Amino acid sequence: MNLQGTVVPRWPKRLTVMLLCFLATFVCFLDRVNMSVAAIAMQEEFGWSETTKGLVLSSFFVGYLIFQVPSGWLTSRFGGRHVMAIAIIWWSAFTILTPLAAAISLPLLMVARIGMGLGEAATFPAAYYLGARWFLPAERSRFVGVLLTGIPAGTLFALLTTGSLIRAWGWQSVFFAFGTFGLVICALWFTLIRNSPAEHPRISPAERALLTHMEGKGEDRRRSTPWKELLSQPPVWALVLNHFCSNWILYVLLTWLPSYFMQTQKLNIVSAGLYSAAPWLSMVVTGNLATTLADRMVRRGFDVTLVRKLFQLIALIGAAAALLTVRGVTDSGHALLLMCAALGFLGLTWAGFSPNHLEIAPRHADVLVGLSNTAGTIPGAIGVAVTGWLVDRTGSFDSPFFAAACIGAAGALIWLCFATGKRIVD
Repeated sequence: MNLQGTVVPRWPKRLTVMLLCFLATFVCFLDRVNMSVAAIAMQEEFGWSETTKGLVLSSFFVGYLIFQVPSGWLTSRFGGRHVMAIAIIWWSAFTILTPLAAAISLPLLMVARIGMGLGEAATFPAAYYLGARWFLPAERSRFVGVLLTGIPAGTLFALLTTGSLIRAWGWQSVFFAFGTFGLVICALWFTLIRNSPAEHPRISPAERALLTHMEGKGEDRRRSTPWKELLSQPPVWALVLNHFCSNWILYVLLTWLPSYFMQTQKLNIVSAGLYSAAPWLSMVVTGNLATTLADRMVRRGFDVTLVRKLFQLIALIGAAAALLTVRGVTDSGHALLLMCAALGFLGLTWAGFSPNHLEIAPRHADVLVGLSNTAGTIPGAIGVAVTGWLVDRTGSFDSPFFAAACIGAAGALIWLCFATGKRIVD
Protein backbone atom coordinates (compact mmCIF):
# COMPACT_ATOMS: atom_id res chain seq x y z
CA MET A 1 0.00 0.00 0.00
CA ASN A 2 1.76 3.13 -1.22
CA LEU A 3 -0.89 5.79 -1.67
CA GLN A 4 1.44 8.71 -1.05
CA GLY A 5 4.46 7.61 -3.07
CA THR A 6 6.41 6.69 0.07
CA VAL A 7 8.53 3.55 0.06
CA VAL A 8 7.00 1.16 2.56
CA PRO A 9 7.19 -2.60 3.14
CA ARG A 10 5.18 -4.95 0.93
CA TRP A 11 2.88 -5.61 3.89
CA PRO A 12 2.82 -2.46 6.08
CA LYS A 13 1.43 -2.79 9.58
CA ARG A 14 -1.62 -0.70 8.78
CA LEU A 15 -2.76 -3.44 6.39
CA THR A 16 -2.78 -5.79 9.38
CA VAL A 17 -4.84 -3.22 11.29
CA MET A 18 -7.25 -3.05 8.35
CA LEU A 19 -7.53 -6.84 8.09
CA LEU A 20 -8.12 -7.36 11.81
CA CYS A 21 -10.73 -4.57 11.89
CA PHE A 22 -12.47 -6.34 9.01
CA LEU A 23 -12.38 -9.67 10.89
CA ALA A 24 -13.74 -8.03 14.03
CA THR A 25 -16.68 -6.61 12.07
CA PHE A 26 -17.09 -9.93 10.26
CA VAL A 27 -17.48 -11.94 13.46
CA CYS A 28 -19.61 -9.16 14.97
CA PHE A 29 -22.21 -9.53 12.22
CA LEU A 30 -21.75 -13.29 11.99
CA ASP A 31 -22.88 -13.55 15.61
CA ARG A 32 -25.64 -11.00 15.07
CA VAL A 33 -27.19 -12.37 11.88
CA ASN A 34 -27.22 -16.06 12.78
CA MET A 35 -30.26 -15.30 14.93
CA SER A 36 -32.19 -14.08 11.86
CA VAL A 37 -32.12 -17.63 10.44
CA ALA A 38 -32.03 -19.53 13.74
CA ALA A 39 -35.10 -17.59 14.91
CA ILE A 40 -37.15 -19.31 12.20
CA ALA A 41 -36.39 -22.74 13.70
CA MET A 42 -36.73 -21.37 17.24
CA GLN A 43 -40.13 -19.90 16.33
CA GLU A 44 -41.36 -23.33 15.31
CA GLU A 45 -39.98 -24.98 18.46
CA PHE A 46 -41.23 -22.37 20.94
CA GLY A 47 -44.43 -21.30 19.15
CA TRP A 48 -43.57 -17.62 18.77
CA SER A 49 -45.75 -15.15 16.84
CA GLU A 50 -44.16 -12.77 14.34
CA THR A 51 -44.42 -10.04 16.97
CA THR A 52 -42.58 -12.18 19.54
CA LYS A 53 -39.92 -13.07 17.00
CA GLY A 54 -39.52 -9.36 16.23
CA LEU A 55 -39.03 -8.63 19.93
CA VAL A 56 -36.37 -11.34 20.20
CA LEU A 57 -34.56 -10.00 17.13
CA SER A 58 -34.77 -6.40 18.32
CA SER A 59 -33.72 -7.07 21.93
CA PHE A 60 -30.08 -7.23 20.82
CA PHE A 61 -30.31 -3.60 19.77
CA VAL A 62 -31.34 -2.44 23.25
CA GLY A 63 -27.88 -3.28 24.61
CA TYR A 64 -26.25 -2.09 21.40
CA LEU A 65 -28.04 1.24 21.67
CA ILE A 66 -27.42 2.13 25.30
CA PHE A 67 -23.68 1.40 25.21
CA GLN A 68 -22.71 3.29 22.04
CA VAL A 69 -21.70 6.59 23.65
CA PRO A 70 -20.11 4.92 26.73
CA SER A 71 -18.08 2.64 24.46
CA GLY A 72 -16.89 5.67 22.49
CA TRP A 73 -15.78 7.31 25.75
CA LEU A 74 -14.04 4.13 26.93
CA THR A 75 -12.24 3.87 23.60
CA SER A 76 -11.02 7.46 23.78
CA ARG A 77 -9.85 6.76 27.34
CA PHE A 78 -8.22 3.33 26.99
CA GLY A 79 -7.63 2.91 23.24
CA GLY A 80 -9.13 0.75 20.52
CA ARG A 81 -6.89 -2.26 21.08
CA HIS A 82 -8.03 -3.14 24.60
CA VAL A 83 -11.66 -2.09 24.20
CA MET A 84 -12.14 -4.21 21.07
CA ALA A 85 -10.46 -7.25 22.63
CA ILE A 86 -12.69 -7.15 25.71
CA ALA A 87 -15.75 -6.53 23.52
CA ILE A 88 -15.12 -9.60 21.35
CA ILE A 89 -14.68 -11.83 24.41
CA TRP A 90 -17.87 -10.39 25.91
CA TRP A 91 -20.18 -10.83 22.92
CA SER A 92 -18.72 -14.24 22.02
CA ALA A 93 -19.48 -15.48 25.54
CA PHE A 94 -23.09 -14.30 25.27
CA THR A 95 -23.38 -15.94 21.85
CA ILE A 96 -22.31 -19.28 23.34
CA LEU A 97 -24.77 -18.84 26.23
CA THR A 98 -27.75 -18.10 23.94
CA PRO A 99 -29.07 -21.70 23.65
CA LEU A 100 -28.98 -22.16 27.42
CA ALA A 101 -30.84 -18.90 27.94
CA ALA A 102 -33.48 -19.85 25.35
CA ALA A 103 -34.02 -23.23 27.00
CA ILE A 104 -34.74 -21.57 30.36
CA SER A 105 -37.14 -18.78 29.34
CA LEU A 106 -37.96 -16.13 26.75
CA PRO A 107 -37.06 -13.22 29.10
CA LEU A 108 -33.65 -14.76 29.80
CA LEU A 109 -33.07 -15.19 26.05
CA MET A 110 -33.80 -11.50 25.57
CA VAL A 111 -31.41 -10.62 28.41
CA ALA A 112 -28.69 -12.67 26.69
CA ARG A 113 -29.31 -10.83 23.43
CA ILE A 114 -29.14 -7.48 25.23
CA GLY A 115 -25.85 -8.55 26.84
CA MET A 116 -24.47 -9.49 23.45
CA GLY A 117 -25.48 -6.06 22.13
CA LEU A 118 -23.58 -4.35 24.95
CA GLY A 119 -20.37 -6.02 23.76
CA GLU A 120 -20.86 -5.36 20.04
CA ALA A 121 -21.51 -1.67 20.72
CA ALA A 122 -17.75 -1.10 21.00
CA THR A 123 -16.91 -2.46 17.53
CA PHE A 124 -17.06 0.72 15.48
CA PRO A 125 -15.79 3.23 18.06
CA ALA A 126 -12.71 1.03 18.57
CA ALA A 127 -12.18 0.56 14.83
CA TYR A 128 -12.57 4.26 14.03
CA TYR A 129 -10.12 5.10 16.83
CA LEU A 130 -7.54 2.98 15.02
CA GLY A 131 -8.52 4.30 11.60
CA ALA A 132 -7.83 7.89 12.67
CA ARG A 133 -4.35 6.94 13.90
CA TRP A 134 -3.19 4.41 11.32
CA PHE A 135 -4.50 5.77 7.99
CA LEU A 136 -3.77 8.88 5.98
CA PRO A 137 -6.68 11.10 4.87
CA ALA A 138 -6.56 9.75 1.28
CA GLU A 139 -6.70 6.16 2.62
CA ARG A 140 -9.65 6.52 4.96
CA SER A 141 -12.49 5.77 2.55
CA ARG A 142 -10.73 2.54 1.69
CA PHE A 143 -10.16 1.69 5.36
CA VAL A 144 -13.82 2.31 6.12
CA GLY A 145 -14.79 0.27 3.04
CA VAL A 146 -12.78 -2.75 4.17
CA LEU A 147 -14.05 -2.34 7.74
CA LEU A 148 -17.66 -2.21 6.58
CA THR A 149 -17.15 -5.13 4.20
CA GLY A 150 -17.31 -7.19 7.39
CA ILE A 151 -21.03 -6.33 7.60
CA PRO A 152 -22.18 -8.01 4.37
CA ALA A 153 -19.39 -10.61 4.51
CA GLY A 154 -20.37 -11.74 7.99
CA THR A 155 -24.03 -11.58 7.04
CA LEU A 156 -23.38 -13.53 3.84
CA PHE A 157 -21.43 -16.24 5.63
CA ALA A 158 -24.07 -16.56 8.34
CA LEU A 159 -26.90 -16.83 5.81
CA LEU A 160 -25.03 -19.39 3.70
CA THR A 161 -24.08 -21.64 6.62
CA THR A 162 -26.67 -21.24 9.36
CA GLY A 163 -29.45 -23.12 7.57
CA SER A 164 -27.20 -26.11 6.87
CA LEU A 165 -25.87 -26.16 10.45
CA ILE A 166 -29.43 -26.09 11.79
CA ARG A 167 -30.51 -28.93 9.52
CA ALA A 168 -27.49 -31.05 10.44
CA TRP A 169 -27.04 -30.38 14.19
CA GLY A 170 -29.92 -28.20 15.36
CA TRP A 171 -30.18 -24.45 15.86
CA GLN A 172 -28.11 -24.56 19.06
CA SER A 173 -24.97 -25.55 17.11
CA VAL A 174 -24.88 -22.20 15.32
CA PHE A 175 -24.28 -20.23 18.52
CA PHE A 176 -21.63 -22.64 19.84
CA ALA A 177 -19.66 -22.63 16.57
CA PHE A 178 -19.75 -18.90 15.85
CA GLY A 179 -19.11 -17.88 19.46
CA THR A 180 -15.98 -20.02 19.57
CA PHE A 181 -14.76 -18.52 16.31
CA GLY A 182 -15.00 -15.06 17.90
CA LEU A 183 -12.63 -16.11 20.68
CA VAL A 184 -10.07 -17.17 18.06
CA ILE A 185 -10.30 -13.76 16.36
CA CYS A 186 -9.82 -12.07 19.73
CA ALA A 187 -6.55 -13.94 20.29
CA LEU A 188 -5.25 -12.70 16.91
CA TRP A 189 -6.42 -9.17 17.66
CA PHE A 190 -4.64 -8.88 20.99
CA THR A 191 -1.45 -10.34 19.53
CA LEU A 192 -1.19 -8.17 16.41
CA ILE A 193 -2.89 -4.82 17.10
CA ARG A 194 -1.49 -1.71 18.76
CA ASN A 195 -3.27 1.60 19.40
CA SER A 196 -0.95 3.68 17.23
CA PRO A 197 2.20 3.38 15.09
CA ALA A 198 4.25 4.84 17.95
CA GLU A 199 3.32 1.86 20.16
CA HIS A 200 4.09 -0.86 17.60
CA PRO A 201 7.39 -2.67 18.27
CA ARG A 202 7.79 -4.12 14.76
CA ILE A 203 6.76 -1.29 12.42
CA SER A 204 9.21 -0.28 9.66
CA PRO A 205 11.04 3.05 9.92
CA ALA A 206 9.45 4.23 6.64
CA GLU A 207 5.91 3.55 7.77
CA ARG A 208 6.58 4.95 11.23
CA ALA A 209 7.92 8.17 9.70
CA LEU A 210 4.94 8.49 7.35
CA LEU A 211 2.35 7.99 10.08
CA THR A 212 4.25 9.89 12.77
CA HIS A 213 4.21 12.88 10.44
CA MET A 214 0.40 12.63 10.45
CA GLU A 215 0.37 12.31 14.24
CA GLY A 216 2.56 15.40 14.41
CA LYS A 217 -0.27 17.34 12.80
CA GLY A 218 -2.43 16.54 15.76
CA GLU A 219 -4.33 13.43 14.62
CA ASP A 220 -3.32 11.43 17.69
CA ARG A 221 -3.35 14.03 20.43
CA ARG A 222 -5.85 13.25 23.16
CA ARG A 223 -8.08 15.91 24.62
CA SER A 224 -11.44 16.13 26.30
CA THR A 225 -14.46 15.72 24.04
CA PRO A 226 -15.93 19.12 23.04
CA TRP A 227 -19.55 18.02 23.34
CA LYS A 228 -21.03 21.51 23.06
CA GLU A 229 -19.06 22.25 19.91
CA LEU A 230 -19.94 18.90 18.35
CA LEU A 231 -23.65 19.07 19.12
CA SER A 232 -24.01 22.64 17.83
CA GLN A 233 -22.81 21.80 14.31
CA PRO A 234 -25.45 21.07 11.58
CA PRO A 235 -23.08 18.70 9.69
CA VAL A 236 -22.80 16.56 12.84
CA TRP A 237 -26.58 16.23 12.99
CA ALA A 238 -26.71 15.52 9.25
CA LEU A 239 -24.25 12.68 9.90
CA VAL A 240 -26.21 11.39 12.91
CA LEU A 241 -29.54 11.46 11.06
CA ASN A 242 -28.07 9.80 7.97
CA HIS A 243 -26.69 7.02 10.12
CA PHE A 244 -30.25 6.56 11.39
CA CYS A 245 -31.84 6.63 7.91
CA SER A 246 -29.26 4.36 6.29
CA ASN A 247 -29.44 1.85 9.12
CA TRP A 248 -33.24 1.74 9.04
CA ILE A 249 -32.99 0.15 5.59
CA LEU A 250 -29.97 -1.94 6.61
CA TYR A 251 -31.48 -3.44 9.76
CA VAL A 252 -34.92 -4.16 8.30
CA LEU A 253 -33.25 -6.19 5.55
CA LEU A 254 -30.61 -7.64 7.86
CA THR A 255 -33.14 -9.21 10.21
CA TRP A 256 -36.15 -9.87 8.00
CA LEU A 257 -34.87 -10.99 4.58
CA PRO A 258 -34.95 -14.73 5.43
CA SER A 259 -38.51 -14.41 6.75
CA TYR A 260 -39.50 -12.34 3.69
CA PHE A 261 -38.26 -15.00 1.27
CA MET A 262 -39.93 -17.77 3.26
CA GLN A 263 -43.31 -16.09 3.76
CA THR A 264 -43.74 -13.98 0.63
CA GLN A 265 -41.72 -16.00 -1.86
CA LYS A 266 -42.57 -19.41 -0.30
CA LEU A 267 -39.00 -20.73 -0.03
CA ASN A 268 -37.74 -23.29 2.50
CA ILE A 269 -35.30 -22.34 5.27
CA VAL A 270 -32.15 -23.32 3.34
CA SER A 271 -33.28 -21.60 0.13
CA ALA A 272 -34.37 -18.54 2.08
CA GLY A 273 -30.87 -18.30 3.56
CA LEU A 274 -29.28 -18.61 0.12
CA TYR A 275 -31.59 -16.03 -1.46
CA SER A 276 -30.97 -13.68 1.47
CA ALA A 277 -27.21 -14.00 0.98
CA ALA A 278 -27.06 -12.73 -2.62
CA PRO A 279 -28.05 -9.10 -1.85
CA TRP A 280 -25.24 -8.86 0.68
CA LEU A 281 -22.76 -10.00 -1.97
CA SER A 282 -23.92 -7.12 -4.14
CA MET A 283 -23.26 -4.78 -1.21
CA VAL A 284 -19.69 -6.09 -0.88
CA VAL A 285 -19.03 -5.35 -4.55
CA THR A 286 -20.61 -1.89 -4.74
CA GLY A 287 -19.30 -0.76 -1.34
CA ASN A 288 -15.69 -1.56 -2.17
CA LEU A 289 -15.94 -0.10 -5.67
CA ALA A 290 -17.42 3.07 -4.20
CA THR A 291 -14.72 3.54 -1.55
CA THR A 292 -11.94 2.88 -4.05
CA LEU A 293 -13.43 5.39 -6.47
CA ALA A 294 -14.03 7.95 -3.70
CA ASP A 295 -10.39 7.85 -2.52
CA ARG A 296 -9.24 8.17 -6.13
CA MET A 297 -11.47 11.22 -6.61
CA VAL A 298 -10.11 12.83 -3.44
CA ARG A 299 -6.50 12.22 -4.53
CA ARG A 300 -7.28 13.82 -7.91
CA GLY A 301 -8.53 16.98 -6.25
CA PHE A 302 -12.30 16.56 -6.17
CA ASP A 303 -13.97 18.44 -3.33
CA VAL A 304 -14.50 16.02 -0.45
CA THR A 305 -17.96 17.44 0.30
CA LEU A 306 -19.01 16.82 -3.31
CA VAL A 307 -17.73 13.24 -3.13
CA ARG A 308 -19.57 12.46 0.11
CA LYS A 309 -22.81 14.05 -1.07
CA LEU A 310 -22.73 12.33 -4.45
CA PHE A 311 -22.32 8.81 -3.09
CA GLN A 312 -24.77 9.23 -0.20
CA LEU A 313 -27.54 10.66 -2.38
CA ILE A 314 -27.25 7.95 -5.03
CA ALA A 315 -27.21 5.32 -2.26
CA LEU A 316 -30.34 6.38 -0.42
CA ILE A 317 -32.43 7.34 -3.45
CA GLY A 318 -31.49 4.14 -5.27
CA ALA A 319 -32.23 1.90 -2.27
CA ALA A 320 -35.58 3.65 -1.69
CA ALA A 321 -36.58 3.15 -5.33
CA ALA A 322 -35.77 -0.58 -5.16
CA LEU A 323 -37.82 -1.05 -1.97
CA LEU A 324 -40.80 0.76 -3.46
CA THR A 325 -40.62 -1.41 -6.58
CA VAL A 326 -40.37 -4.75 -4.75
CA ARG A 327 -43.72 -4.31 -3.01
CA GLY A 328 -46.26 -6.75 -4.38
CA VAL A 329 -43.68 -8.74 -6.36
CA THR A 330 -44.46 -12.48 -6.12
CA ASP A 331 -41.77 -13.89 -8.42
CA SER A 332 -38.78 -14.92 -6.31
CA GLY A 333 -36.24 -14.18 -9.05
CA HIS A 334 -37.58 -10.67 -9.60
CA ALA A 335 -37.67 -10.06 -5.84
CA LEU A 336 -34.08 -11.25 -5.53
CA LEU A 337 -32.88 -8.80 -8.20
CA LEU A 338 -34.62 -5.90 -6.48
CA MET A 339 -33.18 -6.82 -3.07
CA CYS A 340 -29.73 -7.00 -4.68
CA ALA A 341 -30.35 -3.52 -6.06
CA ALA A 342 -31.51 -2.18 -2.67
CA LEU A 343 -28.43 -3.38 -0.80
CA GLY A 344 -26.15 -2.68 -3.75
CA PHE A 345 -27.17 0.97 -3.69
CA LEU A 346 -26.93 1.04 0.10
CA GLY A 347 -23.30 -0.06 -0.20
CA LEU A 348 -22.51 3.36 -1.69
CA THR A 349 -23.05 4.87 1.77
CA TRP A 350 -19.62 3.46 2.61
CA ALA A 351 -18.24 6.33 0.52
CA GLY A 352 -20.96 8.72 1.71
CA PHE A 353 -21.64 9.22 5.41
CA SER A 354 -19.46 6.36 6.70
CA PRO A 355 -15.99 8.00 6.41
CA ASN A 356 -17.36 11.42 7.37
CA HIS A 357 -16.58 10.96 11.09
CA LEU A 358 -12.87 10.86 10.22
CA GLU A 359 -13.16 14.10 8.23
CA ILE A 360 -15.29 16.49 10.25
CA ALA A 361 -13.76 15.59 13.65
CA PRO A 362 -10.79 13.20 13.19
CA ARG A 363 -9.49 13.58 16.76
CA HIS A 364 -12.91 12.64 18.13
CA ALA A 365 -13.99 10.07 15.51
CA ASP A 366 -14.35 7.32 18.15
CA VAL A 367 -16.76 9.39 20.24
CA LEU A 368 -18.56 10.75 17.18
CA VAL A 369 -19.17 7.28 15.74
CA GLY A 370 -20.52 6.23 19.14
CA LEU A 371 -22.92 9.17 18.99
CA SER A 372 -24.04 8.60 15.40
CA ASN A 373 -24.29 4.84 15.86
CA THR A 374 -26.59 5.47 18.81
CA ALA A 375 -29.02 7.00 16.33
CA GLY A 376 -28.12 4.27 13.85
CA THR A 377 -29.12 1.61 16.35
CA ILE A 378 -32.62 2.96 16.98
CA PRO A 379 -33.87 1.33 13.75
CA GLY A 380 -32.65 -1.99 15.12
CA ALA A 381 -34.42 -1.53 18.43
CA ILE A 382 -37.61 -0.03 16.97
CA GLY A 383 -37.70 -0.66 13.23
CA VAL A 384 -37.11 -4.40 13.53
CA ALA A 385 -39.89 -4.79 16.11
CA VAL A 386 -42.25 -2.51 14.17
CA THR A 387 -41.63 -4.59 11.05
CA GLY A 388 -42.79 -7.74 12.85
CA TRP A 389 -45.88 -5.92 14.11
CA LEU A 390 -46.73 -4.57 10.64
CA VAL A 391 -46.33 -8.02 9.08
CA ASP A 392 -48.67 -9.47 11.71
CA ARG A 393 -51.23 -6.70 11.10
CA THR A 394 -51.09 -6.51 7.30
CA GLY A 395 -49.95 -10.01 6.33
CA SER A 396 -47.19 -8.69 4.03
CA PHE A 397 -43.91 -6.78 3.92
CA ASP A 398 -45.25 -3.98 1.71
CA SER A 399 -45.80 -1.48 4.55
CA PRO A 400 -42.35 -1.97 6.19
CA PHE A 401 -40.65 -1.56 2.80
CA PHE A 402 -42.63 1.61 2.07
CA ALA A 403 -41.67 3.08 5.45
CA ALA A 404 -37.99 2.25 4.89
CA ALA A 405 -38.06 3.92 1.46
CA CYS A 406 -39.58 7.13 2.88
CA ILE A 407 -36.99 7.28 5.67
CA GLY A 408 -34.20 6.80 3.13
CA ALA A 409 -35.50 9.65 0.98
CA ALA A 410 -35.67 11.94 4.02
CA GLY A 411 -32.05 11.14 4.84
CA ALA A 412 -30.98 12.06 1.31
CA LEU A 413 -32.62 15.48 1.60
CA ILE A 414 -30.97 16.19 4.97
CA TRP A 415 -27.56 15.15 3.64
CA LEU A 416 -27.90 17.34 0.55
CA CYS A 417 -28.66 20.40 2.68
CA PHE A 418 -26.25 20.11 5.61
CA ALA A 419 -23.38 17.64 5.04
CA THR A 420 -19.75 18.65 4.61
CA GLY A 421 -16.41 16.92 4.12
CA LYS A 422 -14.41 19.67 5.85
CA ARG A 423 -13.02 19.50 9.36
CA ILE A 424 -15.37 21.45 11.63
CA VAL A 425 -14.12 20.41 15.09
CA ASP A 426 -10.44 20.45 16.13
